[in-house]
Amino acid sequence: MTGVQISAQELHTLIEQGLPSDSLILDVRTPEEFSKGAIPGAKNIPVDELTGQVETLRSYKKIYSYCLSGGRSQIAVALLASSGIDAELYNVTSGILAWRKEGYTLV
Repeated sequence: MTGVQISAQELHTLIEQGLPSDSLILDVRTPEEFSKGAIPGAKNIPVDELTGQVETLRSYKKIYSYCLSGGRSQIAVALLASSGIDAELYNVTSGILAWRKEGYTLV
């Protein structure tokens, strides 16, 4: 499996500690899903548009990918890895569902 699995709780802790500017929270859901609530600071690039956006992501050292439940974000992590992205890649297991379950802030 490509990338490191990380829980919503672990990501929340990292955000509270302050993510460096070279880290990205990547929401790979559709724009419609994104508009209904997202992790604060997340950038929305739907998984089916990710291939065309890879070059815009090369400057990041760490990328935390999430979707609704963890499936599409795992695909995104694999796609980024196969595209030669040098960043450390993380898949947020259980995605926004776990984030909501924990009661964390959405924007």
